[in-house]
Amino acid sequence: MKKNLKLLLLVLICCSTTHLLFSQQTTEKGTITKITKFKPPVVKSILGINSDGATVTIDEANQLIALPLKISDTQGNSYKIDSYHFLYKKKGVVEDEQTGRKQMTFTTVASLFDKTPLPKVWQENIQNGFQKDEEMYFFDIVVQDNAGRKFFAPDLKIHIK
Repeated sequence: MKKNLKLLLLVLICCSTTHLLFSQQTTEKGTITKITKFKPPVVKSILGINSDGATVTIDEANQLIALPLKISDTQGNSYKIDSYHFLYKKKGVVEDEQTGRKQMTFTTVASLFDKTPLPKVWQENIQNGFQKDEEMYFFDIVVQDNAGRKFFAPDLKIHIK
């Protein structure tokens, strides 16, 4: 009986100690500082001289792929690019094994980047392979102003004719 009582007492002490260790502790109330709302400037995304919705020739696309993506506002101030996604919609042909008919199809390759222009590997793989109806698409562009505040810039889609 004494042994059971000691065991029960030990379990109760462990439970109460554990409860105290993991219970929520109250802290002093801190001061609340208001953060001023940040309204990002109106900016536009530019590749070369082309903005969103531009249509370029194959030769122009070969030159554009090596150029840096630029973000600027209406006053001409440039913004540092923090990151962006690039997607290339590539045209291809698939042959149906049963009928032998060829069908046009599109595949996409995309990745996240933090430097502009695109890395040399991407430029070399894409350049000189452009075809009609393909697209280059820069999206989720995050830029930073001089105060270090980050915000999104508009997407940039370029169609190849």
